[in-house]
Amino acid sequence: MTNKITTMGYFIKRLRDSGYIVDKLYTKYSKTDPRSWSVVIDPDVASVFCTLYQNDTYLGETYFEIYDGGQFIPSKWRVKTQSIEVFIEHLVKFNINNKSPEYNKQA
Repeated sequence: MTNKITTMGYFIKRLRDSGYIVDKLYTKYSKTDPRSWSVVIDPDVASVFCTLYQNDTYLGETYFEIYDGGQFIPSKWRVKTQSIEVFIEHLVKFNINNKSPEYNKQA
């Protein structure tokens, strides 16, 4: 396993180590599709869908799109980072923090 945030196994492990429940959703996107894989974070409460986009061939960028149907996260939020800590900071910013007593309370 490569220790990069863009590797699904590493991404899931680091989120689980931080206390989040994470399930694999999809990994078989077409070779021409910029999406690499998708997971769901905290499926029982927030149900945040996270998809890794790797547009290196087309746009030269890599980012995560997180979306939860508008319950915590406005629209489809893009996170450009190579750090799991920065990614988790975005989750906490949107009150998706299962260690907080305020978790699951709408803003």
